[in-house]
Amino acid sequence: MSKRILEVNDLSVAFRDTEVVHKVNFHIDRGETVAIVGESGSGKSATALSVMQLLPYQYASHPSGSVLIDGNETIGLAEEELLQIRGNRISMVFQEPMTSLNPLHHIQKQIGEVLYVHRGMGRSRARQRTLELLELVGLQRAEERLRAYPHELSGGQRQRVMIAMALANEPDLLIADEPTTALDVTVQAQILKLLDGLKERLNMALLLITHDLGVVRKMSDRICVMTDGHMVEQGPTEAIFANPQDEYTRHLIAAEPSGEPVAANPDSPVVMQAEELSVDFNLGKGIFARTRTLRAVNQVSLKIREGQTLGIVGESGSGKTTLARALVRLTGFTGTVILGETPIHDLKTSELRSLRNQFQIVFQDPYGSLPPRLSAHQIIEAGLNIHQPGLSPAERRELVTEVLIEVGLDPQLQDRYPHEFSGGQRQRIAVARAIILRPKIIVLDEPTSALDVSVQAQMVDLLRDLQRKHNLAYLFISHDLKVVRALAHELIVMKDGVIIEQGPSEELFTSPATDYTKALMAAAFDLETVG
Repeated sequence: MSKRILEVNDLSVAFRDTEVVHKVNFHIDRGETVAIVGESGSGKSATALSVMQLLPYQYASHPSGSVLIDGNETIGLAEEELLQIRGNRISMVFQEPMTSLNPLHHIQKQIGEVLYVHRGMGRSRARQRTLELLELVGLQRAEERLRAYPHELSGGQRQRVMIAMALANEPDLLIADEPTTALDVTVQAQILKLLDGLKERLNMALLLITHDLGVVRKMSDRICVMTDGHMVEQGPTEAIFANPQDEYTRHLIAAEPSGEPVAANPDSPVVMQAEELSVDFNLGKGIFARTRTLRAVNQVSLKIREGQTLGIVGESGSGKTTLARALVRLTGFTGTVILGETPIHDLKTSELRSLRNQFQIVFQDPYGSLPPRLSAHQIIEAGLNIHQPGLSPAERRELVTEVLIEVGLDPQLQDRYPHEFSGGQRQRIAVARAIILRPKIIVLDEPTSALDVSVQAQMVDLLRDLQRKHNLAYLFISHDLKVVRALAHELIVMKDGVIIEQGPSEELFTSPATDYTKALMAAAFDLETVG
Protein backbone atom coordinates (compact mmCIF):
# COMPACT_ATOMS: atom_id res chain seq x y z
CA MET A 1 0.00 0.00 0.00
CA SER A 2 1.37 3.40 -0.98
CA LYS A 3 2.48 5.72 1.79
CA ARG A 4 0.91 8.69 0.02
CA ILE A 5 -2.87 8.82 0.46
CA LEU A 6 -3.58 12.16 -1.27
CA GLU A 7 -1.75 14.09 -3.96
CA VAL A 8 -3.12 17.34 -5.42
CA ASN A 9 -1.39 18.72 -8.52
CA ASP A 10 -2.01 22.12 -10.18
CA LEU A 11 -5.61 22.13 -8.96
CA SER A 12 -7.76 25.09 -10.00
CA VAL A 13 -11.38 25.77 -9.09
CA ALA A 14 -13.75 28.09 -10.95
CA PHE A 15 -17.31 29.17 -10.25
CA ARG A 16 -18.96 29.98 -13.56
CA ASP A 17 -16.24 32.03 -15.29
CA THR A 18 -14.41 33.17 -12.16
CA GLU A 19 -11.36 31.21 -11.01
CA VAL A 20 -11.12 31.17 -7.21
CA VAL A 21 -8.34 28.60 -6.66
CA HIS A 22 -5.23 28.82 -8.82
CA LYS A 23 -3.04 25.73 -9.47
CA VAL A 24 -2.44 24.59 -5.88
CA ASN A 25 -0.15 21.66 -5.08
CA PHE A 26 0.13 19.64 -1.87
CA HIS A 27 0.15 16.06 -0.62
CA ILE A 28 -0.65 14.05 2.51
CA ASP A 29 0.97 10.80 3.64
CA ARG A 30 -0.68 8.17 5.83
CA GLY A 31 -0.56 9.07 9.50
CA GLU A 32 0.25 12.71 8.71
CA THR A 33 -1.62 15.92 9.54
CA VAL A 34 -1.51 18.76 7.03
CA ALA A 35 -3.18 22.09 7.83
CA ILE A 36 -4.46 24.58 5.26
CA VAL A 37 -4.73 28.06 6.77
CA GLY A 38 -5.75 31.42 5.41
CA GLU A 39 -8.35 34.14 5.75
CA SER A 40 -12.03 33.70 5.03
CA GLY A 41 -12.50 33.52 1.27
CA SER A 42 -8.93 32.39 0.58
CA GLY A 43 -10.04 29.16 -1.11
CA LYS A 44 -9.36 26.72 1.77
CA SER A 45 -12.79 25.08 1.80
CA ALA A 46 -13.13 25.06 -2.01
CA THR A 47 -9.83 23.17 -2.15
CA ALA A 48 -10.92 20.69 0.54
CA LEU A 49 -14.32 20.09 -1.09
CA SER A 50 -12.58 19.40 -4.39
CA VAL A 51 -10.83 16.39 -2.84
CA MET A 52 -14.21 14.68 -2.35
CA GLN A 53 -15.76 16.25 -5.47
CA LEU A 54 -18.44 17.91 -3.38
CA LEU A 55 -18.53 21.29 -5.11
CA PRO A 56 -21.77 22.34 -6.87
CA TYR A 57 -20.62 21.20 -10.31
CA GLN A 58 -23.58 22.80 -12.08
CA TYR A 59 -21.65 26.03 -11.38
CA ALA A 60 -18.16 24.81 -10.44
CA SER A 61 -15.40 23.33 -12.57
CA HIS A 62 -11.69 22.48 -12.50
CA PRO A 63 -9.90 24.36 -15.28
CA SER A 64 -6.74 22.44 -14.43
CA GLY A 65 -5.26 19.86 -12.09
CA SER A 66 -5.74 16.41 -10.64
CA VAL A 67 -6.68 14.88 -7.28
CA LEU A 68 -5.13 11.45 -6.72
CA ILE A 69 -6.30 9.07 -3.97
CA ASP A 70 -3.74 6.26 -3.64
CA GLY A 71 -2.52 7.28 -7.08
CA ASN A 72 -5.99 7.03 -8.69
CA GLU A 73 -7.57 10.09 -10.30
CA THR A 74 -10.89 11.22 -8.76
CA ILE A 75 -11.70 14.22 -10.94
CA GLY A 76 -14.20 13.07 -13.53
CA LEU A 77 -15.15 9.83 -11.77
CA ALA A 78 -18.73 8.65 -12.09
CA GLU A 79 -20.99 9.32 -9.11
CA GLU A 80 -21.20 5.60 -8.28
CA GLU A 81 -17.42 5.38 -8.03
CA LEU A 82 -17.23 8.53 -5.93
CA LEU A 83 -19.79 7.09 -3.50
CA GLN A 84 -17.43 4.20 -2.83
CA ILE A 85 -14.69 6.67 -1.85
CA ARG A 86 -16.79 9.07 0.22
CA GLY A 87 -17.43 7.83 3.72
CA ASN A 88 -15.27 4.71 3.34
CA ARG A 89 -11.90 6.08 2.20
CA ILE A 90 -12.43 9.77 2.93
CA SER A 91 -14.78 11.48 5.38
CA MET A 92 -15.36 15.13 6.10
CA VAL A 93 -16.35 17.20 9.11
CA PHE A 94 -18.03 20.31 7.75
CA GLN A 95 -17.64 23.82 9.10
CA GLU A 96 -21.29 24.57 9.89
CA PRO A 97 -22.90 21.57 11.63
CA MET A 98 -26.39 23.08 11.81
CA THR A 99 -26.60 23.28 8.02
CA SER A 100 -24.84 19.92 7.53
CA LEU A 101 -27.13 17.89 9.80
CA ASN A 102 -30.65 17.06 8.63
CA PRO A 103 -33.10 19.04 10.80
CA LEU A 104 -35.87 16.47 10.25
CA HIS A 105 -34.05 13.42 11.64
CA HIS A 106 -32.78 12.63 15.11
CA ILE A 107 -29.10 11.97 15.76
CA GLN A 108 -29.37 8.18 16.00
CA LYS A 109 -30.92 7.97 12.53
CA GLN A 110 -28.34 10.25 10.92
CA ILE A 111 -25.29 8.42 12.25
CA GLY A 112 -27.03 5.07 11.85
CA GLU A 113 -27.62 5.73 8.15
CA VAL A 114 -23.85 5.85 7.57
CA LEU A 115 -23.50 2.48 9.30
CA TYR A 116 -26.41 0.91 7.38
CA VAL A 117 -25.12 2.08 3.98
CA HIS A 118 -21.38 1.48 4.37
CA ARG A 119 -21.19 -1.31 6.97
CA GLY A 120 -24.48 -3.12 6.46
CA MET A 121 -25.20 -3.09 10.20
CA GLY A 122 -28.59 -4.02 11.58
CA ARG A 123 -30.61 -1.62 13.69
CA SER A 124 -29.45 -2.96 17.07
CA ARG A 125 -25.75 -3.06 16.21
CA ALA A 126 -25.93 0.37 14.55
CA ARG A 127 -27.51 1.85 17.69
CA GLN A 128 -24.77 0.34 19.84
CA ARG A 129 -22.03 1.64 17.53
CA THR A 130 -23.68 5.10 17.37
CA LEU A 131 -23.65 5.26 21.15
CA GLU A 132 -19.97 4.22 21.22
CA LEU A 133 -19.11 6.98 18.74
CA LEU A 134 -21.01 9.67 20.66
CA GLU A 135 -19.26 8.65 23.88
CA LEU A 136 -15.94 8.60 22.01
CA VAL A 137 -16.33 12.26 21.05
CA GLY A 138 -17.35 13.21 24.59
CA LEU A 139 -21.05 13.96 24.17
CA GLN A 140 -22.52 14.14 27.66
CA ARG A 141 -25.58 11.98 28.39
CA ALA A 142 -25.04 10.33 25.01
CA GLU A 143 -27.84 7.78 25.39
CA GLU A 144 -30.37 10.53 26.14
CA ARG A 145 -29.21 12.45 23.06
CA LEU A 146 -29.74 9.59 20.61
CA ARG A 147 -33.25 10.76 19.74
CA ALA A 148 -32.46 14.48 19.95
CA TYR A 149 -32.80 16.64 16.85
CA PRO A 150 -30.03 19.06 15.77
CA HIS A 151 -31.91 22.15 17.00
CA GLU A 152 -32.04 20.61 20.49
CA LEU A 153 -28.23 20.52 20.74
CA SER A 154 -25.77 23.32 21.31
CA GLY A 155 -23.29 24.31 18.59
CA GLY A 156 -20.51 22.35 20.26
CA GLN A 157 -22.69 19.28 20.70
CA ARG A 158 -23.69 19.38 17.02
CA GLN A 159 -20.03 19.56 16.01
CA ARG A 160 -19.28 16.47 18.10
CA VAL A 161 -22.09 14.62 16.33
CA MET A 162 -20.56 15.60 12.97
CA ILE A 163 -17.16 14.26 14.07
CA ALA A 164 -18.75 11.01 15.28
CA MET A 165 -20.51 10.60 11.93
CA ALA A 166 -17.30 11.23 9.99
CA LEU A 167 -15.38 8.67 12.06
CA ALA A 168 -18.07 5.97 11.78
CA ASN A 169 -16.27 4.07 9.02
CA GLU A 170 -12.71 4.70 10.25
CA PRO A 171 -11.62 6.45 7.03
CA ASP A 172 -8.08 6.58 5.64
CA LEU A 173 -8.31 10.37 5.28
CA LEU A 174 -10.37 12.69 7.43
CA ILE A 175 -10.92 16.22 6.14
CA ALA A 176 -11.77 18.46 9.09
CA ASP A 177 -13.07 21.88 8.03
CA GLU A 178 -12.88 24.00 11.20
CA PRO A 179 -13.58 21.00 13.50
CA THR A 180 -13.25 23.01 16.74
CA THR A 181 -15.02 26.16 15.54
CA ALA A 182 -18.06 25.78 17.81
CA LEU A 183 -16.27 24.29 20.81
CA ASP A 184 -15.15 25.94 24.02
CA VAL A 185 -11.49 25.78 24.96
CA THR A 186 -11.68 22.78 27.29
CA VAL A 187 -13.58 20.69 24.74
CA GLN A 188 -11.25 21.86 21.95
CA ALA A 189 -8.40 20.24 23.83
CA GLN A 190 -10.41 17.00 24.22
CA ILE A 191 -11.42 16.87 20.53
CA LEU A 192 -7.91 17.60 19.30
CA LYS A 193 -6.52 14.88 21.55
CA LEU A 194 -9.22 12.52 20.28
CA LEU A 195 -8.45 13.24 16.61
CA ASP A 196 -4.74 12.89 17.21
CA GLY A 197 -5.23 9.57 19.01
CA LEU A 198 -7.49 8.18 16.27
CA LYS A 199 -5.03 9.28 13.62
CA GLU A 200 -2.26 7.32 15.34
CA ARG A 201 -4.38 4.24 16.06
CA LEU A 202 -5.87 3.99 12.56
CA ASN A 203 -2.81 5.30 10.70
CA MET A 204 -5.29 7.86 9.36
CA ALA A 205 -4.27 11.03 7.53
CA LEU A 206 -5.82 14.33 8.58
CA LEU A 207 -6.38 17.39 6.38
CA LEU A 208 -7.14 20.22 8.79
CA ILE A 209 -8.79 23.43 7.58
CA THR A 210 -8.71 26.02 10.35
CA HIS A 211 -8.23 29.67 11.26
CA ASP A 212 -6.96 28.82 14.75
CA LEU A 213 -3.18 29.01 14.66
CA GLY A 214 -2.94 27.53 18.16
CA VAL A 215 -4.67 24.41 16.86
CA VAL A 216 -2.44 24.37 13.77
CA ARG A 217 0.75 24.53 15.80
CA LYS A 218 -0.43 21.82 18.17
CA MET A 219 -1.79 19.38 15.58
CA SER A 220 -0.12 19.68 12.19
CA ASP A 221 3.08 18.25 10.76
CA ARG A 222 3.03 20.60 7.79
CA ILE A 223 1.24 23.85 6.93
CA CYS A 224 -0.06 25.19 3.61
CA VAL A 225 -0.87 28.92 3.64
CA MET A 226 -3.48 30.24 1.20
CA THR A 227 -4.62 33.72 0.24
CA ASP A 228 -6.78 34.84 -2.71
CA GLY A 229 -6.84 31.29 -4.06
CA HIS A 230 -3.05 30.95 -4.19
CA MET A 231 -0.91 28.70 -1.99
CA VAL A 232 1.80 31.18 -1.03
CA GLU A 233 3.83 29.09 1.38
CA GLN A 234 4.08 25.55 2.72
CA GLY A 235 6.49 23.60 4.87
CA PRO A 236 7.05 21.96 8.28
CA THR A 237 4.96 23.57 11.00
CA GLU A 238 7.74 24.71 13.29
CA ALA A 239 9.76 26.10 10.38
CA ILE A 240 6.79 28.19 9.21
CA PHE A 241 6.12 29.59 12.69
CA ALA A 242 9.80 30.24 13.41
CA ASN A 243 10.69 31.80 10.08
CA PRO A 244 7.74 32.59 7.79
CA GLN A 245 8.95 33.58 4.33
CA ASP A 246 5.84 35.20 2.86
CA GLU A 247 4.56 38.58 4.05
CA TYR A 248 0.99 37.26 4.24
CA THR A 249 2.08 34.38 6.50
CA ARG A 250 3.77 36.87 8.83
CA HIS A 251 0.55 38.94 8.91
CA LEU A 252 -1.54 35.85 9.72
CA ILE A 253 0.71 34.74 12.58
CA ALA A 254 0.74 38.25 14.08
CA ALA A 255 -3.03 38.84 13.86
CA GLU A 256 -5.33 38.14 16.81
CA PRO A 257 -8.07 39.99 18.69
CA SER A 258 -6.53 42.50 21.10
CA GLY A 259 -7.21 45.75 22.90
CA GLU A 260 -9.62 46.57 25.69
CA PRO A 261 -13.39 47.10 25.97
CA VAL A 262 -14.65 50.57 25.07
CA ALA A 263 -14.73 53.14 27.87
CA ALA A 264 -18.09 52.89 29.66
CA ASN A 265 -19.92 54.40 32.59
CA PRO A 266 -20.33 51.66 35.23
CA ASP A 267 -23.54 53.35 36.43
CA SER A 268 -25.20 53.70 33.02
CA PRO A 269 -28.91 52.79 32.80
CA VAL A 270 -29.92 49.13 32.79
CA VAL A 271 -31.19 48.16 29.32
CA MET A 272 -32.26 44.61 30.12
CA GLN A 273 -32.44 42.58 33.30
CA ALA A 274 -33.60 39.12 34.29
CA GLU A 275 -34.59 37.72 37.66
CA GLU A 276 -34.66 34.01 38.53
CA LEU A 277 -34.93 32.96 34.89
CA SER A 278 -35.21 29.19 34.30
CA VAL A 279 -35.67 27.11 31.16
CA ASP A 280 -36.88 23.50 31.13
CA PHE A 281 -36.94 21.14 28.13
CA ASN A 282 -39.36 18.24 27.87
CA LEU A 283 -37.40 15.06 27.05
CA GLY A 284 -40.51 12.95 26.47
CA LYS A 285 -41.78 9.93 28.36
CA GLY A 286 -39.45 7.76 30.37
CA ILE A 287 -40.05 4.47 32.13
CA PHE A 288 -43.43 4.15 33.89
CA ALA A 289 -44.72 6.85 31.44
CA ARG A 290 -43.21 9.64 33.54
CA THR A 291 -42.46 12.87 31.72
CA ARG A 292 -38.75 13.74 31.87
CA THR A 293 -37.51 17.31 31.88
CA LEU A 294 -34.07 18.84 31.57
CA ARG A 295 -33.41 22.13 33.35
CA ALA A 296 -31.08 23.90 30.91
CA VAL A 297 -31.01 27.25 32.77
CA ASN A 298 -31.56 27.45 36.51
CA GLN A 299 -32.53 30.61 38.44
CA VAL A 300 -30.31 33.06 36.53
CA SER A 301 -30.35 36.78 37.34
CA LEU A 302 -28.39 39.41 35.41
CA LYS A 303 -28.28 43.05 34.30
CA ILE A 304 -27.05 44.51 31.00
CA ARG A 305 -26.21 48.22 30.98
CA GLU A 306 -26.25 50.79 28.19
CA GLY A 307 -22.95 51.04 26.31
CA GLN A 308 -21.53 47.97 28.05
CA THR A 309 -20.86 44.34 27.15
CA LEU A 310 -21.87 41.45 29.38
CA GLY A 311 -19.87 38.37 28.39
CA ILE A 312 -21.10 34.83 29.03
CA VAL A 313 -18.62 31.94 28.92
CA GLY A 314 -18.82 28.27 29.80
CA GLU A 315 -18.47 24.85 28.25
CA SER A 316 -20.64 23.68 25.39
CA GLY A 317 -24.07 22.76 26.77
CA SER A 318 -23.71 25.01 29.83
CA GLY A 319 -26.87 26.94 28.92
CA LYS A 320 -25.32 30.08 27.39
CA THR A 321 -27.31 30.11 24.15
CA THR A 322 -30.51 28.89 25.82
CA LEU A 323 -30.28 31.81 28.26
CA ALA A 324 -29.79 34.27 25.40
CA ARG A 325 -32.74 32.87 23.44
CA ALA A 326 -34.94 33.12 26.53
CA LEU A 327 -33.97 36.76 27.07
CA VAL A 328 -35.18 37.67 23.58
CA ARG A 329 -38.32 35.51 23.88
CA LEU A 330 -37.27 32.81 21.39
CA THR A 331 -37.53 30.07 24.06
CA GLY A 332 -40.12 29.58 26.79
CA PHE A 333 -39.02 30.25 30.37
CA THR A 334 -40.12 31.08 33.88
CA GLY A 335 -38.99 34.18 35.74
CA THR A 336 -38.96 37.84 34.75
CA VAL A 337 -37.30 39.77 31.93
CA ILE A 338 -37.50 43.57 31.82
CA LEU A 339 -36.54 45.64 28.78
CA GLY A 340 -35.78 49.15 29.97
CA GLU A 341 -38.77 49.62 32.27
CA THR A 342 -41.12 47.28 30.37
CA PRO A 343 -41.68 43.71 31.61
CA ILE A 344 -41.68 41.50 28.50
CA HIS A 345 -41.82 38.02 30.04
CA ASP A 346 -45.61 37.86 29.97
CA LEU A 347 -46.36 39.88 26.83
CA LYS A 348 -48.33 38.23 24.06
CA THR A 349 -46.53 37.71 20.76
CA SER A 350 -48.57 40.49 19.14
CA GLU A 351 -47.70 42.89 21.98
CA LEU A 352 -44.02 41.97 21.83
CA ARG A 353 -43.68 42.52 18.07
CA SER A 354 -43.57 46.31 18.32
CA LEU A 355 -40.69 46.10 20.84
CA ARG A 356 -38.47 43.71 18.88
CA ASN A 357 -36.68 46.55 17.14
CA GLN A 358 -35.16 47.42 20.54
CA PHE A 359 -33.40 44.05 20.90
CA GLN A 360 -31.78 42.07 18.11
CA ILE A 361 -29.74 38.88 17.89
CA VAL A 362 -26.79 37.79 15.76
CA PHE A 363 -26.62 34.01 15.61
CA GLN A 364 -23.63 31.69 15.79
CA ASP A 365 -24.02 30.26 12.28
CA PRO A 366 -23.96 33.13 9.74
CA TYR A 367 -24.91 30.85 6.83
CA GLY A 368 -27.77 29.04 8.53
CA SER A 369 -29.29 32.25 9.91
CA LEU A 370 -29.46 34.07 6.55
CA PRO A 371 -32.35 33.11 4.21
CA PRO A 372 -30.64 31.60 1.15
CA ARG A 373 -33.30 32.78 -1.31
CA LEU A 374 -33.04 36.45 -0.32
CA SER A 375 -30.34 38.89 -1.38
CA ALA A 376 -28.25 40.75 1.20
CA HIS A 377 -30.37 43.83 0.53
CA GLN A 378 -33.64 41.97 1.16
CA ILE A 379 -32.24 40.35 4.34
CA ILE A 380 -31.07 43.65 5.83
CA GLU A 381 -34.21 45.62 4.93
CA ALA A 382 -36.62 42.99 6.33
CA GLY A 383 -36.82 44.68 9.73
CA LEU A 384 -37.54 48.04 8.13
CA ASN A 385 -40.53 46.55 6.28
CA ILE A 386 -42.05 45.62 9.64
CA HIS A 387 -41.02 48.49 11.90
CA GLN A 388 -40.89 51.37 9.39
CA PRO A 389 -43.48 50.40 6.75
CA GLY A 390 -43.88 53.99 5.55
CA LEU A 391 -40.43 54.12 3.97
CA SER A 392 -40.23 54.08 0.18
CA PRO A 393 -38.05 51.49 -1.63
CA ALA A 394 -35.52 54.23 -2.40
CA GLU A 395 -35.36 55.26 1.27
CA ARG A 396 -34.90 51.66 2.38
CA ARG A 397 -32.11 51.13 -0.16
CA GLU A 398 -30.39 54.27 1.08
CA LEU A 399 -30.50 53.01 4.69
CA VAL A 400 -29.22 49.58 3.64
CA THR A 401 -26.37 51.25 1.76
CA GLU A 402 -25.48 53.33 4.84
CA VAL A 403 -25.43 50.33 7.18
CA LEU A 404 -23.36 48.23 4.76
CA ILE A 405 -20.73 50.95 4.70
CA GLU A 406 -20.93 51.06 8.49
CA VAL A 407 -20.13 47.34 8.80
CA GLY A 408 -17.36 47.52 6.21
CA LEU A 409 -19.04 45.95 3.16
CA ASP A 410 -19.20 47.29 -0.38
CA PRO A 411 -22.82 48.45 -0.99
CA GLN A 412 -22.49 47.33 -4.62
CA LEU A 413 -22.59 43.74 -3.33
CA GLN A 414 -26.03 44.09 -1.72
CA ASP A 415 -27.92 42.30 -4.49
CA ARG A 416 -25.82 39.14 -4.10
CA TYR A 417 -27.05 36.08 -2.20
CA PRO A 418 -25.56 34.58 1.01
CA HIS A 419 -23.71 31.75 -0.77
CA GLU A 420 -21.80 34.37 -2.78
CA PHE A 421 -20.16 35.81 0.35
CA SER A 422 -17.38 34.50 2.59
CA GLY A 423 -18.09 33.56 6.22
CA GLY A 424 -16.76 36.89 7.49
CA GLN A 425 -18.85 38.84 5.00
CA ARG A 426 -21.98 36.86 5.94
CA GLN A 427 -21.46 37.70 9.59
CA ARG A 428 -21.17 41.40 8.70
CA ILE A 429 -24.51 41.09 6.88
CA ALA A 430 -26.01 39.56 10.04
CA VAL A 431 -24.66 42.49 12.10
CA ALA A 432 -26.02 44.96 9.53
CA ARG A 433 -29.45 43.32 9.76
CA ALA A 434 -29.38 43.81 13.52
CA ILE A 435 -28.13 47.41 13.72
CA ILE A 436 -30.26 48.90 10.93
CA LEU A 437 -33.15 49.10 13.41
CA ARG A 438 -30.92 51.00 15.90
CA PRO A 439 -31.65 48.63 18.81
CA LYS A 440 -30.72 49.27 22.42
CA ILE A 441 -29.22 45.82 22.90
CA ILE A 442 -27.77 43.17 20.59
CA VAL A 443 -27.32 39.54 21.62
CA LEU A 444 -24.20 38.15 19.94
CA ASP A 445 -24.11 34.35 20.03
CA GLU A 446 -20.59 33.21 19.05
CA PRO A 447 -20.38 35.85 16.27
CA THR A 448 -16.67 35.22 15.66
CA SER A 449 -16.52 31.43 16.06
CA ALA A 450 -16.68 30.70 12.32
CA LEU A 451 -14.11 33.35 11.39
CA ASP A 452 -10.38 33.08 10.92
CA VAL A 453 -8.13 34.89 13.36
CA SER A 454 -7.47 38.03 11.30
CA VAL A 455 -11.19 38.45 10.49
CA GLN A 456 -11.98 37.87 14.18
CA ALA A 457 -9.78 40.86 14.99
CA GLN A 458 -11.60 42.95 12.37
CA MET A 459 -15.00 41.88 13.77
CA VAL A 460 -13.95 42.79 17.32
CA ASP A 461 -12.84 46.23 16.11
CA LEU A 462 -16.14 46.64 14.23
CA LEU A 463 -18.24 45.71 17.29
CA ARG A 464 -16.29 48.14 19.48
CA ASP A 465 -16.71 50.93 16.92
CA LEU A 466 -20.47 50.33 16.65
CA GLN A 467 -20.80 50.19 20.43
CA ARG A 468 -18.91 53.45 20.81
CA LYS A 469 -20.91 55.18 18.05
CA HIS A 470 -24.40 54.03 19.05
CA ASN A 471 -23.93 53.41 22.80
CA LEU A 472 -25.06 49.82 22.25
CA ALA A 473 -25.40 47.21 24.95
CA TYR A 474 -24.12 43.74 24.03
CA LEU A 475 -24.80 40.33 25.49
CA PHE A 476 -21.75 38.50 24.12
CA ILE A 477 -21.57 34.70 24.18
CA SER A 478 -18.32 33.04 23.20
CA HIS A 479 -15.94 30.19 23.96
CA ASP A 480 -13.00 32.28 22.70
CA LEU A 481 -11.65 33.98 25.81
CA LYS A 482 -9.32 36.28 23.84
CA VAL A 483 -12.35 37.78 22.10
CA VAL A 484 -14.35 38.02 25.32
CA ARG A 485 -11.51 39.79 27.09
CA ALA A 486 -11.28 42.37 24.28
CA LEU A 487 -15.00 43.23 24.51
CA ALA A 488 -16.58 42.44 27.88
CA HIS A 489 -16.94 44.79 30.84
CA GLU A 490 -18.74 42.25 33.02
CA LEU A 491 -18.42 38.46 32.84
CA ILE A 492 -20.68 35.54 33.73
CA VAL A 493 -19.35 31.97 33.94
CA MET A 494 -21.97 29.23 33.47
CA LYS A 495 -21.89 25.50 34.10
CA ASP A 496 -24.81 23.09 33.84
CA GLY A 497 -27.30 25.95 33.55
CA VAL A 498 -26.12 27.78 36.68
CA ILE A 499 -24.05 30.93 37.13
CA ILE A 500 -21.06 29.82 39.19
CA GLU A 501 -19.16 33.11 39.07
CA GLN A 502 -19.77 36.66 37.86
CA GLY A 503 -18.18 40.07 38.20
CA PRO A 504 -15.94 42.59 36.41
CA SER A 505 -14.34 40.91 33.40
CA GLU A 506 -10.70 41.69 34.13
CA GLU A 507 -11.11 40.58 37.74
CA LEU A 508 -12.34 37.14 36.67
CA PHE A 509 -9.58 36.80 34.08
CA THR A 510 -6.79 37.64 36.51
CA SER A 511 -8.19 36.20 39.78
CA PRO A 512 -10.88 33.56 39.15
CA ALA A 513 -12.44 32.30 42.37
CA THR A 514 -13.81 28.87 41.38
CA ASP A 515 -11.92 25.78 40.24
CA TYR A 516 -14.09 25.58 37.13
CA THR A 517 -13.23 29.13 36.03
CA LYS A 518 -9.56 28.47 36.76
CA ALA A 519 -9.70 25.35 34.57
CA LEU A 520 -11.44 27.30 31.81
CA MET A 521 -8.76 30.00 31.85
CA ALA A 522 -5.97 27.42 32.03
CA ALA A 523 -7.34 25.51 29.02
CA ALA A 524 -7.52 28.72 27.00
CA PHE A 525 -3.97 29.64 27.98
CA ASP A 526 -2.64 26.21 27.07
CA LEU A 527 -4.25 26.28 23.64
CA GLU A 528 -3.01 29.78 22.93
CA THR A 529 0.57 29.17 23.95
CA VAL A 530 1.01 25.67 22.51
CA GLY A 531 4.51 24.96 21.16
